[in-house]
Amino acid sequence: MEKKRQQILIVDDEEINRVILREIFQDEYEVLEAEDGKDAIYKIQSRHNMALILLDVIMPVMDGFMVLEYMQEHSLIDKIPVILITSESVGESEGKAYSYGVADVMHKPFYPYIVKRRSKNIINLYQHKQYMEERLKEQEEEIRAQEKEIRKSNEFIINALSSVVEFRSAETGEHTRRIKYFTRVLLRYLVNYFPKYALTPSQVDMIARASALHDIGKVGIPDAILLKPGRLTDDEFEIMKTHTTIGCEMLEKSCRDRTSEFYQYCYDICRHHHERWDGKGYPDHLAGDDIPISAQIVAIADVYDALVSPRVYKSAFASSTAFDMIMNGECGEFSPDILECFALAKEDFFNIVEVIKMFDFLE
Repeated sequence: MEKKRQQILIVDDEEINRVILREIFQDEYEVLEAEDGKDAIYKIQSRHNMALILLDVIMPVMDGFMVLEYMQEHSLIDKIPVILITSESVGESEGKAYSYGVADVMHKPFYPYIVKRRSKNIINLYQHKQYMEERLKEQEEEIRAQEKEIRKSNEFIINALSSVVEFRSAETGEHTRRIKYFTRVLLRYLVNYFPKYALTPSQVDMIARASALHDIGKVGIPDAILLKPGRLTDDEFEIMKTHTTIGCEMLEKSCRDRTSEFYQYCYDICRHHHERWDGKGYPDHLAGDDIPISAQIVAIADVYDALVSPRVYKSAFASSTAFDMIMNGECGEFSPDILECFALAKEDFFNIVEVIKMFDFLE
């Protein structure tokens, strides 16, 4: 089957000019003609395989610049190259034409060989550009698909690691799920009410996912301490506190790319989710805004969940009681911004706790 020829549209109100240009291109292209801008737009609208437009400036009914304006408004100027043909020497028309995005400007009288060569060069350039754009789009789609698969794999690994921690510490899988939900809810309020933190949707998602690894270091705590049914001694509590630094060591050894933003969130949350606003937390006694915002968010989520969850050494507090304890400073001092978000999220937190009690809530 013969390959369909590409089209070239010649727009000129003078028939002699159209004849000259048609003679140049008719052996290789299907030549379309229009004698004014209005007819040109009609042919552009019904285009199928248009490779080039040769456009005169001065025409009745609608001039060349009105055609360019139409093409610009309909995002066609980057898809179909336009060579403007003018009888002027270099001047106002040429500058105006380039401002519309034409590929080239030719001046009358024109020489057939030069017109053909410059036209071929422009057609080839645009076709190569379109090919590269299509390839780039395909590659972007491939990369997005790969990123999706990588994220699924990472999510599986994160869930597996957090499950190991929960299995060792006799906690249910609901703890990690709740922390992620609490974190995401708090972040939503933080983004809406405190734009100074400038968190993007991508960062919110990364922080929520990273929150699942906040207690990963507990795998390095002896069972006698981790599973002790009663209150820990001072020495035992000092050992328990090392789960923050143990978790960071695990992350450092297991992650190849320590410069990634996601790794940094994991590290900050793991190390600093027990820091407090007044500097009385651990392990580094950070205070105020020196504590990463990701860790501040997870800190209050972790405390709330610990209060409303039963442990071998205590019963669960009611949601309202846990809320009051945190707001009254009974669980350490938190950032005023974070406390305001926590207050705004009160009903959300209560609902999450109740829903997970009722159902085996799956993400």
